[in-house]
Amino acid sequence: MIDLTETGFLARIATWATAGALRPLDLALTRFIRQQGPETDAAVLLAVALASERNGHGHVCLDLKAALDHPDELLTSPRDDGEAPDVDAHADLKAMLGGFDLADWLIRLRRSPAVSDRLTGGDDDGVSPLVLGGTDTQPLLYLRRYWQYETRIVAGIEARLRQSFVLPEADLRAQLDALFAPGEDHSGWQRIACALAARSAFAIVTGGPGTGKTTTVVRLLALLQGLAIAGGQPPLRIRLAAPTGKAAARLNESIADRIASLPLDGPHGEQVRSQIPTEVATLHRLLGARPDSRHFRHHAGHPLPVDLVVVDEASMVDVEMMASLLEALRPDARLILLGDKDQLASVEAGAVLGDLCRRARAAHYLPTTRDWLQRATGASVPDIFIDSAGGALDQSIAMLRKSYRFKPEGGIGALAALVNEDLPGHQAVNRLDAVLQLFARQRQAAPDDLGRIAAIHLRDTQDPAFAALVKNGYRGYLTCMRDRDPGHVADQTTLDQWARDILKAQGQFQLLAALRQGPWGVEGLNRQIVAILSRAKLLDLRPDPEQSGFERHWFAGRPVLVTRNDYSLGLMNGDIGITLAVPVRQRDGQMRRVLRVAFPAGDGSGGIRWILPSRLQSVDTVFAMTVHKSQGSEFTHAALILPDTPNPVLTRELIYTGITRARQAFTLVYRESSVLGEALERRVRRASGICLTSPAA
Repeated sequence: MIDLTETGFLARIATWATAGALRPLDLALTRFIRQQGPETDAAVLLAVALASERNGHGHVCLDLKAALDHPDELLTSPRDDGEAPDVDAHADLKAMLGGFDLADWLIRLRRSPAVSDRLTGGDDDGVSPLVLGGTDTQPLLYLRRYWQYETRIVAGIEARLRQSFVLPEADLRAQLDALFAPGEDHSGWQRIACALAARSAFAIVTGGPGTGKTTTVVRLLALLQGLAIAGGQPPLRIRLAAPTGKAAARLNESIADRIASLPLDGPHGEQVRSQIPTEVATLHRLLGARPDSRHFRHHAGHPLPVDLVVVDEASMVDVEMMASLLEALRPDARLILLGDKDQLASVEAGAVLGDLCRRARAAHYLPTTRDWLQRATGASVPDIFIDSAGGALDQSIAMLRKSYRFKPEGGIGALAALVNEDLPGHQAVNRLDAVLQLFARQRQAAPDDLGRIAAIHLRDTQDPAFAALVKNGYRGYLTCMRDRDPGHVADQTTLDQWARDILKAQGQFQLLAALRQGPWGVEGLNRQIVAILSRAKLLDLRPDPEQSGFERHWFAGRPVLVTRNDYSLGLMNGDIGITLAVPVRQRDGQMRRVLRVAFPAGDGSGGIRWILPSRLQSVDTVFAMTVHKSQGSEFTHAALILPDTPNPVLTRELIYTGITRARQAFTLVYRESSVLGEALERRVRRASGICLTSPAA
C-alpha cells in the first residue's frame, strides 16, 4: 500500500504537478476524490490522477494494462516548448506501479465507491466519478463524462448499422453510370463508396489528399436525391457540416464548384441539382451552440429536422462533439463522415474517426457485400479485401485508394505514402533514410512540377535560408496588398475585391510548426518572421500616433487566426483574416487610413466581413501556425518546421498532416535529422473503447 500520510502519496504527486508532469486540474481532481472518501486506496487515487492526466493528452480513458506495461509513456509533459518531463516523476511512478499487478489494481478499483464497475456488467449508480469498462484483457478506466460520451457514440452508430435501405439495383446502377463517365473512376472505389453509403444509415468515406472525397460525396448526394425523386419520394433534407469555419468554407467552395459540373441530364436532372445543399455550417452552429455552456439547442429531446447530415474533416471531431451530434439526430436520420483517417486526431479527447477506421485499409467486406457491389456498381473488389468474418461497421466504410492530385512515384504523394505506411520492422528502421533519399531525388525535379518537395537544413532559426524561405513565401500577398491598394477614393466594392485578392494570395504559402512555445514554436517564429519581413521592407511597423495603445500591436498585413468561436461577429475557430489599412471618412470630412481586419464571409458568396481590431479578443498572429490549427486548410505551398530536439508531440500523424496541407509544393525545414526520425516512428495511439466495443471488433 502506498503511503497516504501528509508527506506520502498526495505530497509526491503534488511535486509532479509542480514539475509540469501533471496539470493542476489532475491534482485537484485527485484531492477531491480523497476528500470525498478519506479512506480511498492510494492505488485508486493514482488511477484517478493518471486517468485525468491521460485525458489532458487526448486519451478518452486510462488503459490500465498499458500503464503497467509502459509507464514511461505516462506523465509526458503537456508543455510543447521542448522541456522534458521531470525524470523523478517517472521514477516515482514506476515505484508506485511496481507495488501491484493488474489483477490487484482491478480489485482495489472495484472496492472503491468512487468507481462504477461496468466491466462485469454490474449496476451503474450514475453518480460515481469513475467508470471501469473495456474488456477483461484490456480494462479501461474512464472519467464518467467521457464514458458517457463514448457510450452514446457506440449506441448511436450501432442503432444505424442495424438499419439498411433496400435499393433497386437496376436504378442504382443506372444512376451511378450516369454520374460517373466511362473510365473516369478507374479503380471503382468512388462508385463503391457511393453505393455503400447509399444503402447505409451510417457510413464513412475516408482517403488521403486528392483521392476525391468531396467529388464522391457530391455524387453521393446527387445519387440519393435522384433515387428519392425517381421513386416519387420527397427530396431528402440534407445538412452539410465541418468542425471549423475554415473547413466549412473550403467544403462550401468545393461543393458549389462540383455541383455545377454534375452530369445530370435525365428528366429530373435540374431538380436533383437544386436539391443538393451548398451551405456548410460549423458543427457548433448546426447544433445550436449556447454561450458559456456545453449544451446545444438541438439534442435528443429537440433533434435536428434533417434526414441526413454529412460531416467533412471528421478526423477533427472529438468524442464530446461526436456524442452531441449523434444525440441531436432523430433515430431515422442518417450520418455520413468524410475525412482522412491518418491525419492528426482532434485537439480535444478522442480519435473517433481513426478508431472507427482501424480496419479500413484491409476493408473486411463480406462475400455478400462484394457480390452486391459487383451487381450495383459494376466494380470488382479484389479478394484481398474480402473477409467472411467482417463486421457490420466494415460494410459501411469505403476507403478511396487512388490519388488524382499527385503522381505516386514522386513528390508530395510519394512522401505522404512513405511517411504514413506501416512497414515491416526491418524496413521501418530505414524509413528516415528513405525519406531523406526521396528529398534528394526531388532536387532534380522541374521547379514547376506539381507536388514538388524540398528540404532545408538549418543551423538555427537565424539561418539566412529560413529568412529567404519566409520572404519568398509571404512576398506575394504583401506585394499584392501594396501594389493593388485602391487608394483613398475606393468604394466598398473595390475594397472588397482588394481584400479578396489579398486573402487568395495569402493562401499561397503557410509556415507550419509542431510547437507553440520556444524559438521553434509559433510564438517565437511569428516574432522572428515579423522582424524579417520588416527588415525586408515588406511590412511597415511604424506606429500611427493617432492609434490607441491597444491598436499599436496591429499593423497592415498582419494575418490573424481566430482561436475561439465568436457568434456575435460571425467568426469561427480557424477563420483567417488579414489586417488592412482602409480609407475611412472622418467627421471633419477628411479621409484617413484606419486598420480593419478582412475575413471571407464563409458562406460561399465571396463576400468580405470587415471587423474592427478592438473587437477581436481571441486571435493569434499566423505567419506561423501549428499543424493542429492547419487542419481543414490547404495551401499552395506548405512548409513544416521541426524543433531541434525530440518532443512527444512530434508524431508520424503530425508529419503526415503537415505534408498533406500542401496542394502543389511542400518544404521540410529541420535542424536534426534524428528528430525527424523519431517522429516518423512515433504513432498516436489514443486510448478509447470505441474500437473494442464497435461492431467491427
